[in-house]
Amino acid sequence: MDRLHRTRLLFGDSAMNKLQSSSVMIVGCGAVGSFAIEALARSGIGHLILVDFDKIEETNINRQLFALHSTIGKPKVFVASDRIHDISPDIKVSAYNMFFDANARLAETPDFVIDAIDTVEPKIALYKWCQDKDVPFISSMGAARKTDVSKIKYGKITETKVCPLASKIRKIVKEEKLKDFDTVYSVEPADKNVTGKTFGSVITVTGAFGLMLANFAIQRILDKD
Repeated sequence: MDRLHRTRLLFGDSAMNKLQSSSVMIVGCGAVGSFAIEALARSGIGHLILVDFDKIEETNINRQLFALHSTIGKPKVFVASDRIHDISPDIKVSAYNMFFDANARLAETPDFVIDAIDTVEPKIALYKWCQDKDVPFISSMGAARKTDVSKIKYGKITETKVCPLASKIRKIVKEEKLKDFDTVYSVEPADKNVTGKTFGSVITVTGAFGLMLANFAIQRILDKD
């Protein structure tokens, strides 16, 4: 039986062929990125390009799909690659165990990019990389300190509000005259009782962010013609 049978029933053969011939790059394989990767792998994307420099820690287990007792200490991109091939051995995976910044050099250019990075400077570097190469992308804004999945929305970066991370990004985008782009963001005010340098987060929200990013990528690929 075709492992994508149910998806094929929904989209049809032509759409599935398009997904299987497409490549998506996900930068950031943590709380948000892991769910985006999982959804893309189970939806028939033929080539996944993974970028992350980090290793799995025990504190990741509450919200990251790749974080298990057995994977603690392992690079996220390699754990993700193994999981993808366990889902479907036919998927091509390119794993870059690296930090994405202005000096990043990749051997391939994808059809679409998902930004699941949680810090400002590498996010801006990725936006510039995508715009220089004319690659469509969508970016995740802040998912931490949130509990209400009903407040998560799609919108251009210029339309975002409430989210502190989006505010910082909007300012830089305006100052550096970058093009407007798509985002997933939440209009829920961040929980003020969650303080410190490390923010609390819950899998239901980070997972919803990741799934929405993946859904956007899938629809963009299917609609691109």
